[in-house]
Amino acid sequence: MKLTFLGATHEVTGSCYYLEACGQKILVDCGMEQGPDIFENKPIPANAADIDMVLLTHAHMDHSGKLPLLYKEGFRGQIISTPGTAQLCKIMLMDSANIQIFEAEWKNRKAARAGKPAVEPLYDLNDAQGAISCFVRFDYNEEKIIADGIRIRFTDAGHLLGSASIEVWIKEDGVEKKLLFSGDIGNINQPLIGDPTYPVSADYVVMESTYGDRSHEMPADYAVELAKVIQRTFDRGGNVVIPSFAVGRTQEMLYFIRKIKEDHMVTGHDGFEVWVDSPLAVEATNIFRERMYSDFDEEAKELLNRGINPIGFAGLKTSVTSEDSKNINFDPKPKVILSASGMCDAGRIKHHLKHNLWRPESTVLFVGYQAVGTLGRALLEGAAHVKLFGEEIEVRAEICRLQGISGHADNNGLLRWISSLESKPEMVFVTHGEDTVCELFKNRLMDQLGLEASAPYSGAVFDLAQGRYLLEAEPIPIKKETAMGTVHTKASGIFAKLLEAGQRLMGVIRKNEGGANKDLKKFTEEINKLCDKWER
Repeated sequence: MKLTFLGATHEVTGSCYYLEACGQKILVDCGMEQGPDIFENKPIPANAADIDMVLLTHAHMDHSGKLPLLYKEGFRGQIISTPGTAQLCKIMLMDSANIQIFEAEWKNRKAARAGKPAVEPLYDLNDAQGAISCFVRFDYNEEKIIADGIRIRFTDAGHLLGSASIEVWIKEDGVEKKLLFSGDIGNINQPLIGDPTYPVSADYVVMESTYGDRSHEMPADYAVELAKVIQRTFDRGGNVVIPSFAVGRTQEMLYFIRKIKEDHMVTGHDGFEVWVDSPLAVEATNIFRERMYSDFDEEAKELLNRGINPIGFAGLKTSVTSEDSKNINFDPKPKVILSASGMCDAGRIKHHLKHNLWRPESTVLFVGYQAVGTLGRALLEGAAHVKLFGEEIEVRAEICRLQGISGHADNNGLLRWISSLESKPEMVFVTHGEDTVCELFKNRLMDQLGLEASAPYSGAVFDLAQGRYLLEAEPIPIKKETAMGTVHTKASGIFAKLLEAGQRLMGVIRKNEGGANKDLKKFTEEINKLCDKWER
């Protein structure tokens, strides 16, 4: 009865855990790492062909993205998930395979010109289709026996359509233990899907900590704030361009816009058009529509009972072909454009930015997290010029953010979730957070709630029956060769935080342009004092 921690240990992405019990080899999640890779992740300590099953919390790529690779390497077991997760994975894994193929082709064109060997995609469409064929669907709140001595239950995590926390009961050699894998715990009072289900009991908890160090800024009403942006932009004659994640966030925006239209919260622009320009977002929206009656929250179901589609309205248009996408910006009427990717680093959104960033009448509205180094982050921090498709574009559009939108619980939500347990677990394992956040949140659990808590690194092995680590892994920073020699990315990761702080400072400086001279003078003096202190 052993649990090995593999991915999302002191990092936010790449969720993967390996459970050995009752003669079964089980993975919980099999996610892809996204963004900066700080620590080495240990490989799965078993051949893919020997793994019996995968328990999947939800469809996001950092939890499901390596399932096609697992299939490619010989896995033929069951992938057990909720129906919503299975349906979303069907489109998302195929989309991911297309991205892998495209990126390999792009790299190979460069390699050919440089006389370097070709690379293969991480996986292809056949591998994705193979993984999809392995899915088995379990509904929420149904206890199911998956092997002799092991039963499981999915409960709603409130993070994404179909997202789940997974309860696992194990009985082996006269010892019984209950594990709880939180998955990604959802934010409360979000549209369409319900609040997370709060757990009652567990002997061991594997818990995410993505926002374990901060609280969300929550507006009084998302629809009201969004309506204000649309109103002032349309009054200027511009477009509202919303970089939006295709699965989850786009559908939430449609919910708010339906309410805005229904309540006539934007005046003088009756019947305004809303374009969803992302093939994946269009497919995901169709799945959301299919699962309205089974997976939506009570508020959304009440709309359905009144004959109202929560994410549909007059003026909603979808774009699938590239030709459809191009034609959107040839129409001079003010409109809302929802397009991927959410951080502006790829996809059709870049074309819409090219056509709108230089227009002072238009607005670019961000509705999700923008990682360091992305185009979206640069725009939020006040970039005056950006380069798109080899052309320098002056940023004259209004750049703003809809505060509080997040699919993750903040630190208070996480504490509320774990505090719902009626008795203290033997151990809470803190994962799925940045290096410093994992440690901070672990300490909060211990100091504030009096819980036993640990933040394991990749490769750590815990004996669930005996309640002790068989192996406490050490962090192994990724080595990266540079012109200055070998560096460790943990150090460079800390330096990246310093750069991030510097970029934030630049954003604040730009936002204070035009301020009172005495305030600007004081601000300048404070910055110079800081520089004097640290200049070496």
